[in-house]
Amino acid sequence: MPNSEERAGTRQNRQVEVNQNSPEILTNPIYTPAFLREQIGKLMRVEFLIGTNNLVDRIGILEDVGASYILLRSFENDSLVYCDIYSIKFITISTSGIYGSMTNNRYHYY
Repeated sequence: MPNSEERAGTRQNRQVEVNQNSPEILTNPIYTPAFLREQIGKLMRVEFLIGTNNLVDRIGILEDVGASYILLRSFENDSLVYCDIYSIKFITISTSGIYGSMTNNRYHYY
């Protein structure tokens, strides 16, 4: 399993380059992708609407954001989960970085 320095190096290579020629949705935080780019590295719970009334959630560290996707690093097996940005309905961003606080204290990780 790669250490955090190796993962950070990989993220640097994978991350979408943003410059003055980038579309506004990646640079202006009034748009979801640009706002989420400011949250890279944070722990979050993302809820997706699947179909007409089925909510599914994923919890992980935000690794990358593109115009139409986000990448979350899963806690379960340290894998990357590619997520459709248009299916996202709610995002809870941890301000403390403590995983247990994201799940209404049902789980405690020390």
